[in-house]
This record gives sequence, C-alpha cells and structure tokens, in this order.
Amino acid sequence: MKRRTFLASGAFATAAGFFPRIAGAQSTEAVTLQIDGAAVPFYAPIYVAQEKGLFAKNGLEVRIVYAAAADIMRNVAAGNVQFGFPNGDAVIAAKANGLPTKVVHTTYQRGIGATLFKTSKNIKSFADLKGKTVAVTSLGSPNYLQLQVGLKQAGLKLDDVNVEVIATGAIVQALQADKVDAIVFSELRRYNLEAEGVQVGMISSNDFLPSFGNVVVTGDRYLQSNPKAVSGFNTALSEAIQWVIDGHVDEALAIAIDKHAQTWKGQEAVLKRAFTDSFIPSIWQSSLTKQKGIGAADLSAWQKNIDILAEYKVIEKGFKAEDLVIQPSDIKA
Repeated sequence: MKRRTFLASGAFATAAGFFPRIAGAQSTEAVTLQIDGAAVPFYAPIYVAQEKGLFAKNGLEVRIVYAAAADIMRNVAAGNVQFGFPNGDAVIAAKANGLPTKVVHTTYQRGIGATLFKTSKNIKSFADLKGKTVAVTSLGSPNYLQLQVGLKQAGLKLDDVNVEVIATGAIVQALQADKVDAIVFSELRRYNLEAEGVQVGMISSNDFLPSFGNVVVTGDRYLQSNPKAVSGFNTALSEAIQWVIDGHVDEALAIAIDKHAQTWKGQEAVLKRAFTDSFIPSIWQSSLTKQKGIGAADLSAWQKNIDILAEYKVIEKGFKAEDLVIQPSDIKA
C-alpha cells in the first residue's frame, strides 16, 4: 500500500489567523484537544501525558476541552481546535460528509462495543438471540448497527428479536433487573456488573465488525502545515500509554480521578480490571502495534469498517481508508 509523507507547507505556513498561538519563550505551541463526551478515567493516558510533562517535552501546551463527537469533527475540520479524540464511527461519518480531517493515531486498536447478557440466559452466539429482547441506546447508534450486522451474520433479521431503546444511563440496570435479555453497549460495563456479582457473558462486536474506539484526529490543513506538532502529540500520547502499560495503572488512575474525573473515586478496583484485562492487552495494543508501534493503523480493518457502514447506509457511500487514516510513522516534521 502506498505510503505518504507529510511535509511542512510554506503556503499554509503563512495563512493568516490559522495557526494557534505560540506560548512562551521556548517556542512551545499551544493547542487544544477536544475529547468525546466528558472526563472519564479511560482517558488516563492523555491526562498522564499532560501531568507528567510529556506534551511539554514534545513542544506542546495542551488545553483539554470536551464535546460531542460530531462537534469535535466540525471543529477540527474548521481549525477551531487542533486535535480531537472522538470514536472511529464518528470520524468515518464526518469524512463521508466531506470534512477535511485525518486520523493520525489509531489509539484504540479495536472497538469496545459488545453484546452483554447474563450467563443464565444460555446465549452463546447471535443465533441464540432469536425471540429475545435486546436493548440498544438509540436506533442511530453504533450499537444498533452492531446488532444488525451480528444478526445478519447469524442468518437472522431485526424482526427475529425484540429491540428496545433504553437510554445510556439506564441500559445496564435494565440488564441487571432482567428487563431485557441482552444489551449491545460497551464491553467495559461488564466489569461493573461482575463487581456487583452478576455473571456476565459477552460477544465482542469487533469479532464480526471491525471498528475503532477513540482515535486522534486533526484537520488536513493543520497536518500539512504543522507536522511537527502532530508528530509530537502522537509521541507524547504513545509514551503515556507505554508508561501505563509498564506497570503504572494505579498511578495513572490516581492522576485521572484526582485531577479530572473525581466522580469516579471509589471505583478504582473496577477500573484497574478494565485497564489490565481490556485496555492493556487488546485495546491499546495489538499484533500490529508490536511491529509498528502504538497508534499504528490497520488499514484493511478501517476499510472493512467503512465498507460495512456504507452497506448498511450509515454513510451515503464508501471511500478509501487511506484517504482518512495516516500511519503515525508517515508523519515527518
């Protein structure tokens, strides 16, 4: 597959009003990172990079703000913020709508969507969902698409199950109270349920629908004119992830909770299990990252994700993954 290198563009370098301000006498560049949703401990590597000075070491002063994924993509494309950290589905949708953005760090190597159910329901595969009640958070959500694809691959249709829409804040409780037989939601909620004594089974959506959780995005113009800043951001984030992997989960969670997500205090044990059982072995790392480094992109998996979203009319038409996704190693300052 053709590799591309992005070099600084003199034309863009003179574009008035486009560059973020330069802070301080040491030419540290001030940038804004807009993260999907709200502050949660799962974003710990970003908080570590900030608190441990890894962004500063790479020449960046990073301001963190939060927004919905669609707003992040619009702001990144317009140059209102330099970096975004939305989920992969939102990025693909934005690209399909013509927003000039790039994925520059595939932080989550896979999606974290999953079908969760109590083991007492005797569900082993999607075929066992026939006639059962399955909850999703909305009919436009990624988890609704995951349900459709999973059923189709099992030879079933939506009419073969009873679909209920339950709000994000209540869907786990619905499963726990046996109001539904299964939910299509985040695999991370399994740890909360098991901590409360619920025996939970799980089918990972990524097994049949490759997708990606949070990834780093930037605008096409910013990438072309500021490759050093983009490369520095990626380096800092990868170093922070590696630091957590190398035995600092407890400290990373303390930073995340004490500095950014105080409402999660008291849930450290559940979070630690999510980090050690999901994030470290298979969300941040993969066979690809062991070869090419943290943040590397599996373009074939991205392409399959795009093609399925087009097939199910989530996006109007597909496009080439290489038009959206960049390997971090291809960004040269």
